[in-house]
Amino acid sequence: MKHHNGSIEVITGSMFSGKTDELIRRLRRATIARQKVQVFKPAIDNRYVVEKVTSHAGNHYDAVPIEKSADILSNLDSGTTVVAIDEAQFFDKEIMGIAQTLADKGLRVIIAGLDTDFRGEPFGPMPILMAQAERVDKLHAICMVCGEDASRTQRLVNGEPANYDDPVVIVGASELYEARCRRHHEVPGKGAARR
Repeated sequence: MKHHNGSIEVITGSMFSGKTDELIRRLRRATIARQKVQVFKPAIDNRYVVEKVTSHAGNHYDAVPIEKSADILSNLDSGTTVVAIDEAQFFDKEIMGIAQTLADKGLRVIIAGLDTDFRGEPFGPMPILMAQAERVDKLHAICMVCGEDASRTQRLVNGEPANYDDPVVIVGASELYEARCRRHHEVPGKGAARR
């Protein structure tokens, strides 16, 4: 089944907010509707099964791991009508043009990724992808300190908040990260870095 119009949908939020579960839910619905689905993920994300997108809750869907965003075009099958991209924050900036090209060709492009890094700053190509999208859904987790809605990802090093100057990309799960609300999100050294 071909779509009449292409589109870009972005599912975003902090870690543990259910982004991948929502992506998988949409993919299952597209499959039921007899749409041809292809899923891509960054090869760097090897936390679970390499050839699947897997949520923290254990849901999964087959995926093609790729090194760079241009690999989407070279791996795209004819007849594909839905392209899903998980962990889009890890891709190079070329992903923005590729998403636009696919949508302009009439494909439904569903993108999931973190909108901000552990510092609370915009993460990779996500801000532009959100601006390009016809639909953006920002999901919230639960703050591990107070139980309120969480919109931030807290990186921990030996149980303490990571410093602003620590590397932005470290792939991990609950042993390195937890969800936090604005009030309880801590980034030592952030104020000094802004001066």
